Amino acid sequence: MRLLRFLMIAALLAAFTVPANADEARSAYKRGVQAERYNKYDEAYEAFKQAQQLKPRDPEYLAAYTRMRFYAAAEHVRAGQALRATGKLQEALVEYQKAATIDQTNIMAQQEIRQTTDLLKRQESKTEAPITRLQSPLVKMAEQAGGPAELQFTSNSPITLRLSENADVAYKIVGKLAGINVLFDPEFKAQRLSVELNDVTPREALDMVALQSKTFWQAVSNNTIMVAADTPGKRKDRQNNIMTTFYLRNVSTASDLQDAANTIKGILDLSRIQLIPRQNAIVMRGTSDQLVLAQKLLSDIDKPKPEVVIDIVVMQIRRDKVRNMGINLPTSTTVALVPGGGLGAASGGSGGFTINSLRNINATNFTVSIPSATLSALMTDGNTKIIQNPEIRALDSEKATLKIGDRVPIATGSFSGGGGASVSPLVNTQFQYLDVGVNIDVTPHIHPDGEVTLKMTLEISSVTGSQNLGGVTQPIIGQRRIEHEMRLHDGDINLVGGILEDSETQSMSGYPGLLKVPILKYFFGQENKEMRENEIVFAITPHIVRGQDLDEQNLRPIDIGTGSVVEMRHPTPDAPANPSAKATPKGTPGATTPKPTRAVGSNPTPAVPAPTAAPNTAPNMAPPPPQLSTKADPGRAATETSKADVPTEGCPKGATPEHPIGCYLNGTWRVDVGDGRGYQPPPGSSGTASVNPAAPSKGVTGTSVQQDPKAAPVATGPIV
Repeated sequence: MRLLRFLMIAALLAAFTVPANADEARSAYKRGVQAERYNKYDEAYEAFKQAQQLKPRDPEYLAAYTRMRFYAAAEHVRAGQALRATGKLQEALVEYQKAATIDQTNIMAQQEIRQTTDLLKRQESKTEAPITRLQSPLVKMAEQAGGPAELQFTSNSPITLRLSENADVAYKIVGKLAGINVLFDPEFKAQRLSVELNDVTPREALDMVALQSKTFWQAVSNNTIMVAADTPGKRKDRQNNIMTTFYLRNVSTASDLQDAANTIKGILDLSRIQLIPRQNAIVMRGTSDQLVLAQKLLSDIDKPKPEVVIDIVVMQIRRDKVRNMGINLPTSTTVALVPGGGLGAASGGSGGFTINSLRNINATNFTVSIPSATLSALMTDGNTKIIQNPEIRALDSEKATLKIGDRVPIATGSFSGGGGASVSPLVNTQFQYLDVGVNIDVTPHIHPDGEVTLKMTLEISSVTGSQNLGGVTQPIIGQRRIEHEMRLHDGDINLVGGILEDSETQSMSGYPGLLKVPILKYFFGQENKEMRENEIVFAITPHIVRGQDLDEQNLRPIDIGTGSVVEMRHPTPDAPANPSAKATPKGTPGATTPKPTRAVGSNPTPAVPAPTAAPNTAPNMAPPPPQLSTKADPGRAATETSKADVPTEGCPKGATPEHPIGCYLNGTWRVDVGDGRGYQPPPGSSGTASVNPAAPSKGVTGTSVQQDPKAAPVATGPIV
């Protein structure tokens, strides 16, 4: 008894619990639908998840839960990307983690978590010790591998250089003024050359000396260069190679990647290139100039393909008019001879006539059949309008196809079966399917000026009937097809082709003669008129949705060296302003800084500071720098007189007591202190020269002092 009572209670609980669960699942599903309507993806996801958990086998709840799981995770990923773009990495990481929790199959969320975590670790590593992790020593060494050496000049002031010396001396002078070290290849043989340069940067001076001496220089550190003879062997031995990987964003096929690699090989003479099609990547090895130019070239050609949306309107207008009016009178009658009354008895009941019975024929032995007359008054007027407006979005030079309709089987061939037994022809027939309906093939080419060239094939076909061929019923297909090529502006509407069919049919039937009478023809005859009009028009409208993305950087030409050597021309650094006003004496109101011109070879070395110990760099300078002074030296009078006749035609003019000018020509220094005597031997034989990068205008400035520290200086100012 107790067992029976327990079973009854369990049955009652089950009966009430199942409907309760069903109602709760339906209620959760409705809440999810309402939340989805207002784009509350998290609430909708939780509601659909609850409904699916209550009824796991319900396909409606499962589909809603799966769909919303994807949308909710994608929404969190999008929010995380927006936060990361503003620099809020921690908040972005929280959003990515929510997305990964909702949808564990979301690969994008997992990738964003790894990238954001790495960014946070990099930020923490600036103030804290890096987090140790188990990794190969090669990974750490790869992360610490240095890039190409970048030459940094201590001064970018313009240089004026006039000298006739060996190439190594010219390199050393430019290197000294630019603040860099110059090394020479052991096999380097210096040639004597004459150099005359005006207002060039140190890098330009090095390049021009290299061009004239048929040498090349290679940066080996940020302040040291190596000079060697310009031969293919030396370039291969001395020029450093770097390796980098370029990731292309706008390639879709392996052929696109191969085209980019072939372009770089042909233009920049790079042979060590490896393609990674799965990553859309190109790995290159070459000189730094080659890879910089490769980056420029890839930036120019790695552009998204232009896209166009093509509106195609197919309009078919058909109008049918049919008028049938008149009386259809009988035009024939039938008379039949039949046996009658006593005649039938005399014939022996056979139902036929005998010759003797013909004498008893009368009107009762004949039957006359007259067809009925029909009065017709019918008029039919039908208008049919068919409009199809498909849209096709296509990439530049990519074929797009649109097919709307049915596929109809067509017999293409047959074979006979073996043996003498008859076999159905359908068993031995091969079929293929034809697309019947609206078939469109279009290949666009988008021009930079907002025009589009369309190569199109438009076809409208339909099954108009059937025909039996060899026991197989073949469909008869009516076709209207246009193939052509045209060029349109963006947004222009063009009528591609129109097919107009206009037919009119008139027929009359009745008694001859009476059909010619205007009114009686409708009483003794019938008139039938049919008018059919059928017109098909194709309208094409292109809309460019993405044009060719070009800017000034893509169109400007760049220097890539000679036909045998690929090199990059480095940009000229911005020089300070150059005042055009002449120098005025110090202390004069409104005075401007004089225009200094830095000269090496025809001008003295930079200004001399106080007579302190000179740095141990004298071997790099061609002659020792002079010490400028206007004080006469009796002990050197004879020497000055003997050297005063040295030609100084190549030295600049215009020296003043405030701005003396020094000139180094043919291995001899001369100084013009502005006292009217012209260029004379320097009064002193020791001193130092330095570059003043903080000069108010381009050039080298300094202060000239006497050798005697007790004597007051008599000439100060910039040496030009």
